[in-house]
Amino acid sequence: MTISITDHPGVVRGAPRRLLQAEGLGIFLAATLTYGALGQSWWLFAGLLLVPDLFMLGYLRGNRTGAALYNLGHTFVVPLALLGLGHWTQSSGTIGVALIWIAHIGMDRAFGYGLKYNHGFKATHLGGAA
Repeated sequence: MTISITDHPGVVRGAPRRLLQAEGLGIFLAATLTYGALGQSWWLFAGLLLVPDLFMLGYLRGNRTGAALYNLGHTFVVPLALLGLGHWTQSSGTIGVALIWIAHIGMDRAFGYGLKYNHGFKATHLGGAA
């Protein structure tokens, strides 16, 4: 018996999935508006917005490595630490990069792209893109 991606244990479905997607949209908007309020370059924002997707290159080494690297680039831990570092060092550039990274993760969640499981790129906690 084959289990579809959306029926896999651990995949969020229904109203909770929609709430997580709405939360992702909110995070995207908050990070983007905060970035704009800092007066940073919109060219930089556009140029870096999709950079975290380079973490998917880990899939060239297999599902396990790919999922680990992708998840590293698509959790809030690293960009929030970068945001804290930027605040601590008073580096508006570091803060800007962190906000772009946070916006990217929020955008992905809003579109239904979630954190990856080890058994395939489309196997995510949100069941893949809607």
